[in-house]
Amino acid sequence: MLSAPVLDYWFHGEPSIRIMLLSKDYVGYLAREVTKKLIAGKFIETKAAAVVTEKVHAAILEEFSLEDRINDEVRVILEAYSAEMQKTGANYQEMFRKVKNELVRKYKAVL
Repeated sequence: MLSAPVLDYWFHGEPSIRIMLLSKDYVGYLAREVTKKLIAGKFIETKAAAVVTEKVHAAILEEFSLEDRINDEVRVILEAYSAEMQKTGANYQEMFRKVKNELVRKYKAVL
């Protein structure tokens, strides 16, 4: 059973932008469950389930932080063009979306 703090959806800006926040405890739970299912399904064999769980946990965190890293890169790019954007009257949110989509394609990311 999930409690409210475990899985929290936060909608901001435009309705098309959605951020899912997961607690650290829930990410740990996900890692343990994925590891159990991999072992039970005989997809992997290990005598060190705890080590596998740690690696799965790290992989999940890495994947979840991908969008944050892309957003940070978009901000850096747009900051470099801020003067030009002000001169032309470009909309920051629209440019953010366009640059982000380009970076997602460049990195072949799935968000």
